[in-house]
Amino acid sequence: MMGPQLQKSNRKYTWQDYLTWPDDERWEVINGAPYNMTPSPSFRHQKIAGNFHGILRNKLQGKSCIPLIAPLDVYFDDYNFVQPDVMVVCDEKKIRDKIYGAPDLVIEVLSPATSTKDKREKKALYERYGVKEYIIVYPDELFIERYCLSGEKFKEPDIFGARDVLSLTSIEGIDVPLWEVFDVTPPESA
Repeated sequence: MMGPQLQKSNRKYTWQDYLTWPDDERWEVINGAPYNMTPSPSFRHQKIAGNFHGILRNKLQGKSCIPLIAPLDVYFDDYNFVQPDVMVVCDEKKIRDKIYGAPDLVIEVLSPATSTKDKREKKALYERYGVKEYIIVYPDELFIERYCLSGEKFKEPDIFGARDVLSLTSIEGIDVPLWEVFDVTPPESA
C-alpha cells in the first residue's frame, strides 16, 4: 500500500507522466512530486465541500465568477497540477478542459490523509502562483483559516468559527454564513 506521496523514485513527474496513470486513480503533482488522492474523502468532507460549493453557486448566479468542485485539474505548469476541493475562477480564459492558472479562490477541506500537504505544500503552491484567497476548512474542529494574498505573499491567516459570516476578499460582495457550510445551528442573531 502506498502512502499519500508516491515513492517511485526521486525523479520529478510531469503532466505527460500523469496522463499515462490509471484513470481510476486521483493524483496531484506539486514540484514534480506525486501525491495519491486515495482513499476517497469522508462523507463529512464531501458534505462540507458540497455545502460551500452550493452556497457559492447560488450567490454567484448570473455573475462572471464560476464556482467549481473536485475532481477538476488546475494546471499551473508541467510540474504543478492539483485538484482543489472547491474553487472559484473569475477569468473565463482560464477555463478550458481544465483550469489553466490560478483560481481566484481555493477551498481545501482537510482530511487526515492530506492535511499536511494542504497546509504546507499546497499553501506554498497557491501563494507562489497567485491564488488571491485560500481557505482551509477544519471539518472536525468547525473552523476555517483564510489566507489572503498581499503582494506576492499570504498574510497571516484570519480565523472564523462555525457561527461566523465569512466575507470573501477575492470576490466582492459575497458573504458566506459558515453555519450553513458546517451544517450547525445558526447563531440567534442570524
